[in-house]
Amino acid sequence: MMDKKAAGKMAVQLTEIIVGNLMYAAAVVLFIVPNGLITGGTTGLALFINRMTGLPISVFVSAFNITMFLLGAWILGKQFAVTTVLSTVIYPLMLGLLEGTGTAGFVMEERLVAVLYAGLLIGTGIGVVMRAGASTGGMDIPALILKKKWNINVSMTIYLMDCIVLALQLLAADSHAILYGILLIIVYTMVLDKVLVAGNAKIQVKIVTTRYEEINRLIGERLDCGTSLLHMETGYLHREQEMILAVISKRDLPRLNGLVLDEDPEAFMVINQINEVRGRGFTLKKVYR
Repeated sequence: MMDKKAAGKMAVQLTEIIVGNLMYAAAVVLFIVPNGLITGGTTGLALFINRMTGLPISVFVSAFNITMFLLGAWILGKQFAVTTVLSTVIYPLMLGLLEGTGTAGFVMEERLVAVLYAGLLIGTGIGVVMRAGASTGGMDIPALILKKKWNINVSMTIYLMDCIVLALQLLAADSHAILYGILLIIVYTMVLDKVLVAGNAKIQVKIVTTRYEEINRLIGERLDCGTSLLHMETGYLHREQEMILAVISKRDLPRLNGLVLDEDPEAFMVINQINEVRGRGFTLKKVYR
């Protein structure tokens, strides 16, 4: 029997998947369709079919996603099916609901504004779904199959399919649409990258100093931050000593910088951003000994 903690976690994940797919569907119905925008992936293919035949976007997406899902489950296995089934069902369902309620879209005087709104919604929506541990399915599935069968790069396959879908839509769109389509893909890709690392980004600091023992102690006491001491040798004098490695939040960087320079103004610091950290003190609770 599932305990309350596991049930709560599953409820949160399901909510995130629903909200993420709702945002994606809202971008299509509210901004992409009313402003004659084009995009890649399954949605782009559905827009092309809709403009050529009048077939509702949700109907095509449902049929395509189910077909791709069955193909992926057959070739890629049960584990793939478990992580993909939710978005395969929920995204076309959300599209159908929004289309069925007669939701009016926003027609912008400047289509670039619609591109920005749609890109923000799509990038955030896909990011929320991925952070919940689910796959968006659709056009991702043929790329994964090609990777398994012939070891073809997934990103290259997806970009190629997006280009083909964009080119197809030129048959039913105006001459400027391809530029807006490319901009839309760029915008939602940038937003997606930000959403995936939001709240997880940290700062890694490497400190080379002769006063490493004192600085190491101060970091633990004043910043409540764990550190590692890495044995090193200086390149010029070949002097052996320890280097301090610490991973901190962005807000603690000014305090760390001041702490180090107050103790050793000649300390050498290497600072860079890292996207995610896992382990004790980050994804696991701190343990004080």
